[in-house]
Amino acid sequence: MKLAAKPPVLSTLAADLRIIFERDPAARNWLEVLFCYPGLQAILCHRGAHWLWNRGVPFLPRLISHLARFFTGIEIHPGAQLGKGLFIDHGMGVVIGETAIIGDFCLIYQGVTLGGTGKESGKRHPTLGENTVVGAGAKVLGNLQIGNNVRIGAGSVVLRDVPSDCTVVGIPGRIVYRSGVRVDPLDHGQLPDSEAKVIRTLLDRIEALEQQVQALQAEPPKTRELVLVTHCQESDSALDDRATTSCRLDDRAIQEYLDGSGI
Repeated sequence: MKLAAKPPVLSTLAADLRIIFERDPAARNWLEVLFCYPGLQAILCHRGAHWLWNRGVPFLPRLISHLARFFTGIEIHPGAQLGKGLFIDHGMGVVIGETAIIGDFCLIYQGVTLGGTGKESGKRHPTLGENTVVGAGAKVLGNLQIGNNVRIGAGSVVLRDVPSDCTVVGIPGRIVYRSGVRVDPLDHGQLPDSEAKVIRTLLDRIEALEQQVQALQAEPPKTRELVLVTHCQESDSALDDRATTSCRLDDRAIQEYLDGSGI
């Protein structure tokens, strides 16, 4: 005998509850989750308010949203579209704008803002793909497209679209591609530090240049002039080659940092 499929509302509710037990080791039983998790309570209130909003009911959806904000500290506009299995962990200070769209099985921590920039009308809030993780205090501003399986580091400010399967860190956020690498959504200790990598690369280059200068200073004057002329000729040739080739291996960190600028 084939079992009847669950109604969409019950299926979504089951996913909202199940994801908490999968991602929060502190969740012990259903009663505790239902009554003591403000993220779940805010989502349940929003789903009712969103249903009324879609049917054109005036005032009441906004009132439900306001009361939910008062009791949970989480502000979700009734016009926002939330996928199933969304988990808002802790949640205090989370703000989700009217035209925001959040995909299935996303994880959002406290202090996150999915907001607008104040310069747009219509669709003015972000769209998050599936399995996206937004770290504590991160800000995603504007009508942005955030791909699937994206991790946004705590405190990052995202101002441009982000492709799937990458990590975003910094202010403004910069992307680090992680395609093909499966990461734990709860593992926030493995976020890369692209700025430190670039600074380390530049320091190594400065040290190498200082060694070259010291070597030139140790040469006799005539030999030094010959070395300088030869070096200038080699530099001109290298510049011509670089115009048609990609950056050197030791420049890769710098190039990736600049490519991710502003994300």
